[in-house]
Amino acid sequence: MARSDSETPPWEGRPHASAGKVLRRLAPWLIGLALAAAVGLGLKPKPVEVETATVARAPLTVRVSEEGKTRIRNRYVVAAPVNGRMRRVPLKAGDPVTAGETPLTSIEPVVAPLLDPRAKVLAEAIVASREANASRAAEALAAAKSAQAMADADLKRIRSISGGAVSEADRDRAEMEASIKAADVRGAEFAVKVAGHELAQARAALERPTVATEGNVIDVVAPVSGRLLQVMQESETVVAAGTPIAEIGDPADLEIEAEILSRDAVTMKPGDPVSVEQWGGPLPLNARVRRIEPAAFTKISALGVEEQRVYVLCDLVDPPAEARALGDRFRVEVRIAIWHRDDVLVIPAGALFREGSAWKTFVLRDGKARAVEVEAGRTDGRHTELISGLQAGDEVLLHPPDTVKDGSPVKKRGT
Repeated sequence: MARSDSETPPWEGRPHASAGKVLRRLAPWLIGLALAAAVGLGLKPKPVEVETATVARAPLTVRVSEEGKTRIRNRYVVAAPVNGRMRRVPLKAGDPVTAGETPLTSIEPVVAPLLDPRAKVLAEAIVASREANASRAAEALAAAKSAQAMADADLKRIRSISGGAVSEADRDRAEMEASIKAADVRGAEFAVKVAGHELAQARAALERPTVATEGNVIDVVAPVSGRLLQVMQESETVVAAGTPIAEIGDPADLEIEAEILSRDAVTMKPGDPVSVEQWGGPLPLNARVRRIEPAAFTKISALGVEEQRVYVLCDLVDPPAEARALGDRFRVEVRIAIWHRDDVLVIPAGALFREGSAWKTFVLRDGKARAVEVEAGRTDGRHTELISGLQAGDEVLLHPPDTVKDGSPVKKRGT
């Protein structure tokens, strides 16, 4: 027969609790410890992945980059030498021309304008008046000839009388009268010619010729050899003296024109090397600054800001065969070297940032980012001259995010 608990002897202890009961009792504590550990790990800052670069000594060239355009060095604008009707230009832009040989166009006199009814009546009245003057001049000539004939006859009779019947005074008077009548005849003849010319002039004003004579046409030929760059006036029209007709130049004689900010232009000088990029070829072209114009001009930028710019002219140096495809007013990008050193301490420009008026950078030391103040010099946009603050071999952070502070744990990206 089984014994009850009350019948258990005192020397026999109670049985030990089972393992399941112990685990149930410890489970809340274990879960609490796990949650505390998870919270601690979550609150612990994680290293920020960053890109780094090394401070090193290298050559540095500072360049000014700006858009430019090619242009033909010497351009010749052919203009109309006289007023007249210009014939059509048969040439097109790009056609070759030879100095003194290639005809561009011809200019002939302008056809007389049409007469309105009032002007026509006035011109006809002038013609009639001039015809009457011509008739009057002819009658005056006939009268003068008659008077001359009478004077010549009197002089002949006086000369035929011998002895002293005619005084010397009468003889001289007769000779003078004959001379006067002869002069009157010559004057009447000139008056007839004048009346005839005036009549022809009046009739010319009334008439309207439509075809110019070949001897009255002026041929316009090319003044220099090269190619036709532009035809300003191609169709036949009436032009005034000085009207531009065509532009001629040599496409092989190119220069580059760049509009540089005046504050950058003062750092340049003739002979500075230039790299010509974005011109359409695989490699940059070499050029040199030839001239920096002394006068600036105002230009409005795309943001509406007034800028003072200066024309800087550059010459190509030994251009390759591919550069022959460049023409007049082609867009290029020029990079003008204004400063160069063969051995300077440089830092990537992306590693620097401003804090107030000072330049700073983050240096990777023992897995943490340390902010260091540096003194920066010239820059080419990608690398900056480092005057003081770091040494060659120091590892700096490139483009650090805003979450990186002094002392923040960081690690290299990819490690």
